Amino acid sequence: MAKRDFLSLADLSSDELTALLDAADNMKAKPTAGAKKLAGRSVVLIFEKPSTRTRVSFEVAVTSMGGHPVVLRGDELQLGRGETIADTGRVLSLYADVIAVRTFGQDRLDELAGSSSVPVVNLLSDFSHPCQGLADLQTIRAAVGSLEGVALCYLGDGNNVAHSLMFGGAKTGMDVRIATPRGYEPSPDVVARSQQMAAETGGKLSVTNVVAEAASGADVLYTDVWASMGKESEAEERLAVFEHYRLNDDALALANDDAIVMHCLPAHRGEEITAGVIDGDRSVVWDQAANRLHTQKALLAWLVD
Repeated sequence: MAKRDFLSLADLSSDELTALLDAADNMKAKPTAGAKKLAGRSVVLIFEKPSTRTRVSFEVAVTSMGGHPVVLRGDELQLGRGETIADTGRVLSLYADVIAVRTFGQDRLDELAGSSSVPVVNLLSDFSHPCQGLADLQTIRAAVGSLEGVALCYLGDGNNVAHSLMFGGAKTGMDVRIATPRGYEPSPDVVARSQQMAAETGGKLSVTNVVAEAASGADVLYTDVWASMGKESEAEERLAVFEHYRLNDDALALANDDAIVMHCLPAHRGEEITAGVIDGDRSVVWDQAANRLHTQKALLAWLVD
């Protein structure tokens, strides 16, 4: 079987995505499922950016499946001393069964995947966060009962998380609505690709600068930090720009009465989301974080199958 990589949710077929979510549900219901799937295998986890949930959930996932996680920072590799990404991919393929990387540009992942003979996983890039997207979809499906036709409103920066929600929502027939300040919209290419995917699944994808257009009648309200990693120098400026895109009681009042609240964490209470909303009874944020473990176990099993 040809090598599989997991670089973006856009690369999966709708059937593959559904199968992964089904497998994640099974992993959640039966914690010992796949306990020996990675026996005798090693997974290299490279973090060129800091991580809490991704690092811990992947280390636990690999270990619980009988594998050996090899965790490395970017400055612990020869990449920092001029070794090419292609050479790094070739060498690591000699030792590991999966290579997973949290990095900056998506091009780095693409080049690594092109030179590696083993599966490469995107743990987060500036372009997308597909592992988070898998957990988000599992969480929504469990809370709402399905994905097809579910209206998801995302408020804030049109960043990597927004991109993954757009791809994943389009692949599963959701109605994804992105509301951002002018100038902070998601990539036009991602919008176009997602709209094309949505047309094939019966889903919808819209981008607006008006919160009410996205939040009205939504089943899911989702937000992320206003200044992603690498954008910290813009944090003060963004506080003023994003002021009206906060996930608060006003936004919640626009959504359906049983709408759920999501945040990929870390959260800055009082900025992109209020404490009352993230800690309220509509929040599924902690289920969302917990599901990172189950979706990553399902993903690893699929990659080495």
